[in-house]
Amino acid sequence: MKCLMLSEFLIEHRDELVARCRARVAKRLAPRPTGLELEHGVPLFLDRLAESLRSRRCSGGATGAADAEHGGDLLRHGFTVAQVVHDYGDVCQAITELAIERRVPIATEDFRALNHCLDNAIADAVTEYGRQREIDLSALNAQRETERMGSLAHELRNLLNNATLAFEALREGGVGVQGNTSAVLGRSLVRLRDLVDRSLAEVRLSAGLERRERVALAPFVEEVEITAVMEAKGRGHELSIEPVAPGLAVEADRHLLASVVGNLLQNAFKYTRPRTRVRLSVRASGERVLIDVEDECGGLPPGKQDELFAPFSQGSADRTGLGLGLAISLRAVRTLGGELSVRDLPGKGCVFTVDLPRSPP
Repeated sequence: MKCLMLSEFLIEHRDELVARCRARVAKRLAPRPTGLELEHGVPLFLDRLAESLRSRRCSGGATGAADAEHGGDLLRHGFTVAQVVHDYGDVCQAITELAIERRVPIATEDFRALNHCLDNAIADAVTEYGRQREIDLSALNAQRETERMGSLAHELRNLLNNATLAFEALREGGVGVQGNTSAVLGRSLVRLRDLVDRSLAEVRLSAGLERRERVALAPFVEEVEITAVMEAKGRGHELSIEPVAPGLAVEADRHLLASVVGNLLQNAFKYTRPRTRVRLSVRASGERVLIDVEDECGGLPPGKQDELFAPFSQGSADRTGLGLGLAISLRAVRTLGGELSVRDLPGKGCVFTVDLPRSPP
């Protein structure tokens, strides 16, 4: 029997082969068969296999294009790689069994041709499957990146617009520099700074531009306090900073660490209840250093703790910011060899803790 005759065998006994393949697929334990797989995948592959055998007979060359198209078709219909591979194996078994039962002689070269077509089908379909998934994932990532950049641009524009309007009002002399307009300008500038710092931190993380150095925490906290006090006053909160033990230090990228602590303080000011206190403390625990930022937000809602570090998560009526700060902070802390966690204080607030390795004296 030549390849052309084998393809004719597939066409002539198509219905029975489809039934046999479906019966084999239905009994499969893993991966679990689906109705779409039984109805769509098996018949389509038999048709493509017959076409491949016929084309191989006529051209004497490879016929992977049709099988790759089949792989893409299976992907678009939601099949998995495991389903593709197992279905091809079931089809091969069904063809062989039926040919033996019907006593249809298949020469060695015909078996080789069948196996070659099946090998090509599996390889090309799986390759196409992976290629299509890469395309889809790339498109999804591009869409997310576009949305993120759009959100960043929108936030920057809003803050710049607020700062510009406040500055114009102050310059014209219609309002006093100690009033609400001045406060709007100050808050806008602080948020612009924080947004730029967070964006730079994300760029450094993505580009692998981390630069470690010994960071003495007492002067580091003093630098953080200078700008944090301004935002605390602007929002009507009190900032309490505990004294840092002399000599306490960590090995870290100073810019990333400043971005993390600054973002935690910004979140605390944002979510804590009106006219309450935010506390910043640094303590040693064995070979670790713990930086705590505590607020008085009233505690976390049930289930919220697991969502806090997800990108674009925002949990208050104040929608300023992109909801990316905690996700970036977690990534930065882990890059520095530490961990970022949150502890709920029911009815009172919550404590975010940066846990980093302690630098030896």
